[in-house]
Amino acid sequence: MFTRRSILLATAMSGCSILTVAGRSWAGLYPQRPVKIVVAGLPGVPFDLLARAIAETLSATLKQSFIVENRPGAAGNLGAEAVARSASDGHTLLMSLSSTFTVNPSLYRKLPFDPTADFRFLTLGASAPNMLVVHPSVPVNSLSEFVAYAKKEPIAYAHGGPGTPGHLCMEYFRLLAGFQTMPVAYRGNTQLSADLASGQIKFGFVGTGGVIQHVHAGRLKGLAISSRQRSSLAPEVPSISELGYPEFEFNAYFPLSVPAKTPEKIIVLLEREVREALSSRELQERFVPLDITIVASTGAEAKARIESEAKLWARVVKATDMHVD
Repeated sequence: MFTRRSILLATAMSGCSILTVAGRSWAGLYPQRPVKIVVAGLPGVPFDLLARAIAETLSATLKQSFIVENRPGAAGNLGAEAVARSASDGHTLLMSLSSTFTVNPSLYRKLPFDPTADFRFLTLGASAPNMLVVHPSVPVNSLSEFVAYAKKEPIAYAHGGPGTPGHLCMEYFRLLAGFQTMPVAYRGNTQLSADLASGQIKFGFVGTGGVIQHVHAGRLKGLAISSRQRSSLAPEVPSISELGYPEFEFNAYFPLSVPAKTPEKIIVLLEREVREALSSRELQERFVPLDITIVASTGAEAKARIESEAKLWARVVKATDMHVD
């Protein structure tokens, strides 16, 4: 016999069961098929590695395949365009550098997407500094000596392409320090790092994890770190901000985003699951050797950071005339 109490208890238990299912897969309605994470960069770059780590975790927790598709090109614009034009159903995500949203709107006179209206952010993902390195043949051993050397005549420096962290770091710093440059673009950091270590080109800002072995081996000299905090991989190398340039700070963030019209319930689910994945100690420790710090921020925090940095880079791009087209 069913009493009023037993009916209420059964209803409550049923509700808990529905909520439990919804907590992982939105009551079984999402994801309905494999989810694609479009990486706006080459395979093996740091934010590609982060996308693959997130995909591995979400595949397990949401019981559906999360796959990575690399769409490099145009400083992240090609990958961002592909996601902006995809269906807003939560089955296509974008992992990119933050500069796709903070710098490209000023760097490119016309974009194939609207960085403000076309995306919703899930998290900042991670941050990574750059290290200013010089070849040992250059007679400078400190940031002040480097600036003095660079002021004598324009220096040729290596970077991974227009709008990449190494390009942005050097142009921002030379604006503050008052010297001129001759940028030399590479396709990715592998050949760039090799040419720096061999002395083919003698200056550059490069991700710490990509050059630290050369610094420790004496093939390159590390002069300064772009973040406000020193790197755990090279604590002896000071930050630029502590060497007389307190306003200078550069960290490359790896935000994860979705098309703007993605249903709110899916955004809430993905944000929670992604932040939980990023909070894993095992995942965080995996990126320590690359000098990458996991940033399991909320989507709102990511949006605020990106909007703030976009204002800064609008001024920097204008002052340095970095326009690509």
